[in-house]
Amino acid sequence: MGEVMVFRSWNGVVLLAATQLVGCASIVNGQNQSVSVESRTDSGPISGANCKLSNNKGTWFVTTPGSTMVQRSFEDLSVRCDKDTLEPGLVSVKSSTKAMAFGNIIFGGIIGAGVDMSTGAAYDYPTLITVQMGKSTTQAAPPQAAPAQASPAQATPTAPAAGTSAPPAPAKN
Repeated sequence: MGEVMVFRSWNGVVLLAATQLVGCASIVNGQNQSVSVESRTDSGPISGANCKLSNNKGTWFVTTPGSTMVQRSFEDLSVRCDKDTLEPGLVSVKSSTKAMAFGNIIFGGIIGAGVDMSTGAAYDYPTLITVQMGKSTTQAAPPQAAPAQASPAQATPTAPAAGTSAPPAPAKN
C-alpha cells in the first residue's frame, strides 16, 4: 500500500513539473509575429502587389502595402510579390534567434527551450519586409537588442555652497 502512495505522489510531482516547464515557453512572445510588406521599383514604392509569404510552418497572403501574421520559424521566410506588367519580386527573409530564448533555458529549462525552438517561438523575422520588384534579394535577420547600458547621469545645477559665489554666466552674442 505504501508503494502505491509513493508512486502516486511521484506522478503528481512529475506532472506538475512538466506543466510548469512547458508554461515557460511563452516567455519569448509566442509562435506568431506580425510582419509588414512593402513593394518597390527603382522609381519608388508601389501598391497593389499580391504577395505570398511561406516557410515550413505555413503560407500567408498580403497585398502591398500591408501586414499579416506569420508563424515564426528557424527557416527563412520566402516572399514572392506579383503585379501586372512587372517582373515578380522575390525575397528570402532570414530569421534570428531571440536573445530571450537563451534566457528561457534558465527559466524554462531544456524542455521550455525545446518547445520554443520546435514551435518557432524562439525566432524572429524583421517587422518590415521590402520587396524589390524584378529582383531576387535576401533580407538580413533583425538585429538583436543589446543589453541596456547605463547612461551617464545628467548633471543637475546646484546652488553655490555657502560663502562662495556662482561662476559668471557665459556672455551671449
